[in-house]
Amino acid sequence: MKVYTPQKNQEVIMKPESSIFLAGGISNCPDWQSKIIPLFKDTDVTLFNPRRPFINFLSEEESSFQIEWEVKYLTLCHKILFWFPKESICPITLFELGMYSDKNIFIGVEKGYTRSYDVKKQMELARSDIEIVDSLETLVLKILEEN
Repeated sequence: MKVYTPQKNQEVIMKPESSIFLAGGISNCPDWQSKIIPLFKDTDVTLFNPRRPFINFLSEEESSFQIEWEVKYLTLCHKILFWFPKESICPITLFELGMYSDKNIFIGVEKGYTRSYDVKKQMELARSDIEIVDSLETLVLKILEEN
């Protein structure tokens, strides 16, 4: 397993067929990425984790870099894992789900997430082939089953 986070001048080596983008809240919510990454430890996947220790969202330069990094790897990755934690509505993640819903996606919605019904109903209408799960562990199993 290899994990990449946003860094300038970073050399990324990836096998597109085993690349996974971790889409979900990176602010105003727990660091769910630190819980899910170890679940991939015995695999040959490359994870793209947009969370970094600090992002100054008031800085256009920093925000621009973050957004461009995310769009690049959301586009390049073979699979996108979406996680909606209960602590945040995750408006950017909702936008990304709409933007990339035609890709190979996996969706998890934590019990207690405020817009749970909306995500489920929208996906039922757009992609009825996707099963939405409610735990990080089940989400990882669904992704690994596909390999």
